[in-house]
Amino acid sequence: MTEKKRTQQLGVRIPESLEPVYSNLIKISHADDEVTLTFLHKIPETSLAQGRAIVTITPQHAKRLLRALSANLKRYEATYGEIKLPEDGGAREESSHVEVA
Repeated sequence: MTEKKRTQQLGVRIPESLEPVYSNLIKISHADDEVTLTFLHKIPETSLAQGRAIVTITPQHAKRLLRALSANLKRYEATYGEIKLPEDGGAREESSHVEVA
């Protein structure tokens, strides 16, 4: 008889000092053993962007994140409709994008 793996609920503590951030620009860079996401807020009608957070993860975690984002966006679009991007003929949103370094 095989024993089923039990998924443990992860207890998460979020300190009161941790503030949410808004980012409309993400720069992605990588080395052989890590992927770094730099979250920025581009100020509209300027050429300025302010750093908000830097998150470094393993390539394996990045792949899991990609899968999780893909699954969540499919559910989002099933509920709210297709997300249109400017390059796909959708609404122009000049300040929101992702850059790969």
